[in-house]
Amino acid sequence: MDKLKFYIDGAWVDPVTPSTLEIFNPATEEAFARISLGSRQDVDRAAQAARRAFVTYSEVSVKDRLVYLQKIIEGFRARLPELARMMTLEMGSPITFATERQATVALFHFEEAARVLADYRFEAPMGGGVVRREPIGVCGLITPWNWPLNQVASKVAPALAAGCTVILKPSEVAPLSSMLFAEIVHSAGIPAGVFNVVNGDGPTVGEAIAAHPEIDMVSFTGSTAAGVRVAKLAADTVKRVAQELGGKSANIILPDADLKAAVIQGVHACYTNAGQNCQSPTRMLIPRAQRDAAFAAASEAVDSIRLGDPLDPASTMGPLVSQSQFEKVQDLIQSGIDEGATLVIGGAGRPTGLNRGYYVRPTVFGDVTSQMRIAREEVFGPVLSIMSYDSEDEAIEIANDTPFGLAGFVQSRDRNRARTVANRFRAGRVYLNGAAFDRSLPFGGYKQSGNGREFGVFGFEEYLEVKAIIG
Repeated sequence: MDKLKFYIDGAWVDPVTPSTLEIFNPATEEAFARISLGSRQDVDRAAQAARRAFVTYSEVSVKDRLVYLQKIIEGFRARLPELARMMTLEMGSPITFATERQATVALFHFEEAARVLADYRFEAPMGGGVVRREPIGVCGLITPWNWPLNQVASKVAPALAAGCTVILKPSEVAPLSSMLFAEIVHSAGIPAGVFNVVNGDGPTVGEAIAAHPEIDMVSFTGSTAAGVRVAKLAADTVKRVAQELGGKSANIILPDADLKAAVIQGVHACYTNAGQNCQSPTRMLIPRAQRDAAFAAASEAVDSIRLGDPLDPASTMGPLVSQSQFEKVQDLIQSGIDEGATLVIGGAGRPTGLNRGYYVRPTVFGDVTSQMRIAREEVFGPVLSIMSYDSEDEAIEIANDTPFGLAGFVQSRDRNRARTVANRFRAGRVYLNGAAFDRSLPFGGYKQSGNGREFGVFGFEEYLEVKAIIG
């Protein structure tokens, strides 16, 4: 399965310089496709096309933009099973999860962008004039492998809705679903140059996007280290930079919560997408007196997980995305053992009976302290750290003792108490008592988890400039 062309200026084109990369199925460890790796020249070609297209697309009416979005939505719905299967093949997400979450949530972002656009007021009187919001321009979008289409959609949908033009660089680890998505956009009749895709790696294509003088904004999702690099490169041209970076979210289970239910739910939330999820509650904070009961409940939760072939609808957890991710997670599991954490369940090595594929053992550590690597670093695998506290103030102090601030979680039978704790989190999003995902509410981080927001009206406004017209 070769996808060797880029989508630039409304057509599938060859790269300026041929260079290919194999794409591996993490469940089999075998290459099953190839893509081309782009260059600075490919980015320049896409940027020039996007700049030309912006002149006219920025003036397209809201009504016509809604038509384009609706056509993308219809095409996405028609090809959703195909998109889900591709994500299963390229990054190991179990097919049930890939269908119900990976692909479906990506679709939600286009539906939400259309909803916001339909009701949005681009001009409003203020003082002695008018405040007007206009599309920011050409947007470079750099997306990760863990939610291949969700992160693409959360950027592309509001950008197109706002009247911007786009250059997308999907992760070279899991790019194939984005190539299918480009076919959907093309079939929707979006004008040439409005949407462009250039595959490639971060140091070449990603950095070229961040630094390109014809690109007005860059939106990046990935590691904090890479986000810092993007921001530094963007600074020379004073781009707007939106970043959704790492996380080390805490889940505070208060003494009045149903401990067993909260722990079981917390384990599964931590293991969402095999733990390859930036906002996962990877630090579970429990009252010290409930330590043993929490360990027992966590073990019960792990025992219910079904590891296996991600194409099997019964599998609830698949492999990690790559050999390098597997090795990173193994190293961090070993560090937890070496630093004296209590191994509740799981541990180093592969799960029994799974000798092929980048599978890891779902792991829970107890008696974890804030100084341990597993409490400070983003593991990005199915590894939970249980930490004990003696008072509510201590729990909040532990929760905020991290350079990250993407999300927080609170469990309590008393909603007012949960809300009081939530207000003290230094994080961009806090979930109370297992609350469901809401596509309309803003998503983004404090501190080294990034800046800017995605989803809903907040995500839409990231792609707009503000103009005051006076008199």
